[in-house]
Amino acid sequence: MICPHLDTPASPRPLSNRLLLSAVLLASLGTAFLSSVSAQSPALTREEQALVAYVDAHGAEGLSLLERVVDINSGTMNLPGVQEVGRVFRAELDALGFRTQWIDQSAVQRAGHLLAEHPAAGPRILLIGHLDTVFEKDHSFQKFARIDATSARGPGIIDMKGGDVVIVQALKALNAVGLLKTMNIVVVMTGDEEEPGHPRARAREALVAAARGADAAIGFEDGDGDPEHAIVARRGTTSWDLRVTAKTGHSSQIFSQEIGAGAIFEAARILTAFRERLGGEEHLTFNPGVILGGTNIEFDDPQSRGSASGRTNVVSAQARVTGDLRALTLDQFARAQRTMASIVATPLSNAQSTISFDEGYPPLAPTDGNARVLAQYDRVSRDLGFGPVTAVSPDKAGAADVSYVAGEAKLILDAVGLKGHDDHSPGETADLRTLPLQTKRAAVLLSRLAQPARAVASSAGR
Repeated sequence: MICPHLDTPASPRPLSNRLLLSAVLLASLGTAFLSSVSAQSPALTREEQALVAYVDAHGAEGLSLLERVVDINSGTMNLPGVQEVGRVFRAELDALGFRTQWIDQSAVQRAGHLLAEHPAAGPRILLIGHLDTVFEKDHSFQKFARIDATSARGPGIIDMKGGDVVIVQALKALNAVGLLKTMNIVVVMTGDEEEPGHPRARAREALVAAARGADAAIGFEDGDGDPEHAIVARRGTTSWDLRVTAKTGHSSQIFSQEIGAGAIFEAARILTAFRERLGGEEHLTFNPGVILGGTNIEFDDPQSRGSASGRTNVVSAQARVTGDLRALTLDQFARAQRTMASIVATPLSNAQSTISFDEGYPPLAPTDGNARVLAQYDRVSRDLGFGPVTAVSPDKAGAADVSYVAGEAKLILDAVGLKGHDDHSPGETADLRTLPLQTKRAAVLLSRLAQPARAVASSAGR
């Protein structure tokens, strides 16, 4: 997920009692026995049982791939590193018969994107990953490290190289049992999800094009780290920039008709009005992250920091506030921005203000289609014996690439990748027990989405 637009990093989440019991049984009874039980579940077709068996038999291969890519630094601005991770996954997809290409993004000062297509006559399914992390080459956190038998730490291990591995391993399972050859799959792994290039329309052009006409789009982010959750709605986010100027003079004349209230009071009035007019609206938040005011201010936009100077006996002449705005729908964004602009447009005397909004990340609004694909994913999980999967509140879901395909794909689901905790921190940790779990869910879901008639028939016969 993109760094400035994240949820609060999830605290460590133990697996549920049900999933934890499965893990304990796995250790005590042996992998082969439990794999046989899972693969022969009466809720699964023979092909689905074969998918489960493949994932169980190739778990070490998936872990090896995960360690390999985590050990390659691919901070967004380490362009060669992002490209190297792209080459690893490109080779994996080439071996599965995908037509792959690297989409150059030098025009937006980024490494590029990996696009892989496997055309067929069936429903078009888009799988979304990303290659970059928030840990650049000069960061101290660089390598994969096992913590114990069920967990490992590493930069980008869950956000989201683990999700990329889930994609590859699920496709390998589908290929091994003969299902992939009839599936219409396109994979896009972006190279700048954590810090997109500008303009963003250009940076996400290839992703949007790949989504056009898709029957389903699935994002393999880690979400909130809980394997019992997935995402069907995400709030979008944009930044806003408030700039205030005012008449200055001796502080003894503040509030007079000749001087007015100054820039700092005008900024305070505007922020208070934002809270009074918009505070409490469901799914809408707005946060002033930095504020500067005084006689003179200097602000470094890329670093989001600055300095201000003034005197206690001088009315402030300048103020600046930057913050973010989050909403669930485009209409909610538009209404909030109109309200904020109207507040700014009615200043105190002898003050002038402007507010601007950047292009931001679009929202993924909830739809009936998204609810349907979650229901299918939930059914898959139950059929596999892993129990229910429910939706994360959109208020707890940060922005991500999947939001760019809203309106293009009929069904959208996200957060089905490797789970863990503390992403975007040196403590980023994967729960390795969820790698086979998430891969099995993904493989079976893809097989059912690609062959809906067969899935319906199988359900009816159970």
